[in-house]
Amino acid sequence: MTPPKKEGDGHMPETSAPSSAVSSRLQVIKKRADFLRANHARRQATKGFILQARRRNDGEASAPDTTRIGYTCSKRVGNAVARNRAKRRLRAIAQQVLSAQGRAGWDYVLIGRAEHTADLPFERLLSDLEFALNRVHAPKKQADPS
Repeated sequence: MTPPKKEGDGHMPETSAPSSAVSSRLQVIKKRADFLRANHARRQATKGFILQARRRNDGEASAPDTTRIGYTCSKRVGNAVARNRAKRRLRAIAQQVLSAQGRAGWDYVLIGRAEHTADLPFERLLSDLEFALNRVHAPKKQADPS
């Protein structure tokens, strides 16, 4: 077996595929405590899923320039096959929408809904996530002083 050739040998140097900024910005939430913190934050329900979002504090361990995303589907969604399908669809819409419109320093949790997450048209789920993000990031309305 011969060792790999170097650049000057007339062979093309091995280059790895350029890593997109998206993949380095989106991290998956895995700890229960992070899911519980998101549960007490802002939320927006749509027909296909529920979005929970919270801005992380400065002292938290994760990098401030990353967007974290978590996925969950309870047994109400269905058996393991149905839950896994729903989570695959949630991951797909998050990759498309949150990579472009998610905010750095925020945690998002997508919760699947029974009979809807797995059955709605994919374009509807995409538009629902865009709608939910706009609502979650909209400034809070002030109470009228009069």
